[in-house]
Amino acid sequence: MNVAEFSRRVGLSTYTLRYYEKIGLLGDVRRRPNGHRDFTERDLASIAFILRLKETGMSLEQMIHYANLRAAGAETLRERQQMMRDHARAVEANIAVQQQHLEKLREKVVIYDALIEEAETAGALDLE
Repeated sequence: MNVAEFSRRVGLSTYTLRYYEKIGLLGDVRRRPNGHRDFTERDLASIAFILRLKETGMSLEQMIHYANLRAAGAETLRERQQMMRDHARAVEANIAVQQQHLEKLREKVVIYDALIEEAETAGALDLE
């Protein structure tokens, strides 16, 4: 598929895709005889993983390092595995912090529920 179709399917601009290719995140993108990019289903899977890493907070530098390791081949399997383990730990730590924040927000909602009910009962608040 061409860059416009690929862009539409993955939800990234063509500029972003070209940038990702330039910095090595996409690996070697196949080219047609006219020089135009020809993305494949494998490229879709690759960008989906890149986007997942991005959404989980992995830095661009780390993603580039990972892409370079992937391009280097099987001798980097253990290092890539360790990168994923380390990142998974970082994501777990972030989730734990977010869970704490969520709990505090829920506690605040309960407080507001009680304050609103009290105000309505006293006739000081009319939400209708």
